[in-house]
Amino acid sequence: MRSVRIRILAGLLVLAAVGVGAWQLLPSKGDAKTITVGTTDGVTSLDPAGAYDAGSWALFSNVFQSLLTFAPGGTAPVADAAKSCAFVRGDLTTYRCELRDGLTFPSGRTMNAEDVKYSFDRILKIKAPVGPASLFGTLGSVDADGMTVTFHLTSPDATFPFKVATGAGSIVDHTAYPAGKLRTGDRVDGTGPYTLTSYTKDRDAVLAPSRHYRGAVSGTGKPVELRYYATPEALDTAWKDKQVEVATDQLPPGVLAGLNPSDPTQRVYEADGSETRNLYFNTRADKPLHEPKVRRAIAWLIDRERLAATVYDGTVDPLYSLIPAGLTGHTASFFDDYPKPDPEKARQLLTQAGVSLPVHFTYGYAEGRGAGEQEGAEIKKELEASGLFKVTLKGYEWTAFQKQWASGRLDAYAVGWVADFPDPDTFGAALVGTGSAMNTGYSSKTVDRLIEDSRRFAERAEADQDFRSVQQTVAQDVPVLPLWQAKEYVVTTEDVGGGQYLSDGTGVFRLWSLTAL
Repeated sequence: MRSVRIRILAGLLVLAAVGVGAWQLLPSKGDAKTITVGTTDGVTSLDPAGAYDAGSWALFSNVFQSLLTFAPGGTAPVADAAKSCAFVRGDLTTYRCELRDGLTFPSGRTMNAEDVKYSFDRILKIKAPVGPASLFGTLGSVDADGMTVTFHLTSPDATFPFKVATGAGSIVDHTAYPAGKLRTGDRVDGTGPYTLTSYTKDRDAVLAPSRHYRGAVSGTGKPVELRYYATPEALDTAWKDKQVEVATDQLPPGVLAGLNPSDPTQRVYEADGSETRNLYFNTRADKPLHEPKVRRAIAWLIDRERLAATVYDGTVDPLYSLIPAGLTGHTASFFDDYPKPDPEKARQLLTQAGVSLPVHFTYGYAEGRGAGEQEGAEIKKELEASGLFKVTLKGYEWTAFQKQWASGRLDAYAVGWVADFPDPDTFGAALVGTGSAMNTGYSSKTVDRLIEDSRRFAERAEADQDFRSVQQTVAQDVPVLPLWQAKEYVVTTEDVGGGQYLSDGTGVFRLWSLTAL
């Protein structure tokens, strides 16, 4: 998922059957005061069919329900809108769920299997350019019968329950959302732990605990106001001016580097992160980076160590793998093939490619999203210092940036990626599979076959070799160049608890975990 969560654990198991379960909220004290949370992760769309990014999904996990979700620290889905789910055949191609009784939409309608079918069908029908349709590449059809929904997959996919548990699995009221187009406006009709009482794009979302929610979460969270900031610097100013009580995603690197956990006026939570940052290349035939040798030349010039130290003040770790550290299949394939910057090796590759020097291309980044502008300037500097490339930097507002790469207009673009769910598959098909969410135009029969094979293993650790092989191929083809892996930071005032549970790498943003102390 585009753009930040926490620790992912290795050795994952696909849940063959999911039973009823709930986790208890931390006990809260005091009255129902509103807790203010600041973030730079904006919302692309309030319609689940139109968004595939961290900011939108963070909101979705609070106002919508999926059939399944993830318990704090969990590595396998648990029931939420469903009371049970299971593969009904050993070949992992038929997945069936029974819904909970008594789930009601804001209109008072009772949720049924038709709403679930409708929600998945419209995602695939609308196929929004920046929507989550690519996540359901193995979904063939959905049947609804009363309170039973059955998913028919085109090929075995042990990761399908994980995908159902994401923001893409958000269930909408089929009477309130149009079938063939995205819903507009500032309303949400979901059955999540919160109701959206007001929303102003790029400014705030006001959430009230839902009295009608039934699902995995047991208890009532505090009212929350999510405030959106255009830049990390603006978020930092709001934090220092005490306009927000929780700051997450993303404070400036210099601020993160200087956080003091012993400061009695604040609580600082730091954990290993699942967010990665990659440089993507448009590999289409009419683009300047179409030739793999040209992309390999770039791989020989990027200095990740310098990037992490200078732009990010050591708050990120250099990454040489498509799959981040801590997940099944992680390797150092890019370090093995390109161990340190070597302009001469880059020049040799460009000579073999027969291209005119310097190679000109456009590099796009999202304005106000972390240190994207500074990062772009550093990469431009490193590439142009060799005399082999000439880079034109272009910044875009986040939504416009997504549309630029979705339409194939950019030659290269840097994007943060957060795990959709705790499994290496989320760093495979979505990034380098044919028709990937990152729209690089890259297609490899070898990579596609390995990804498909990896989904046949219910015991996910058994897919390790497939993912290692994927990364070896990607390191040679270089449709994407890994840059860094981030740590996760959440800062709260001293009178707000639960910040350590807010996010944990499962893709769920648990606003209900926040408590007033």
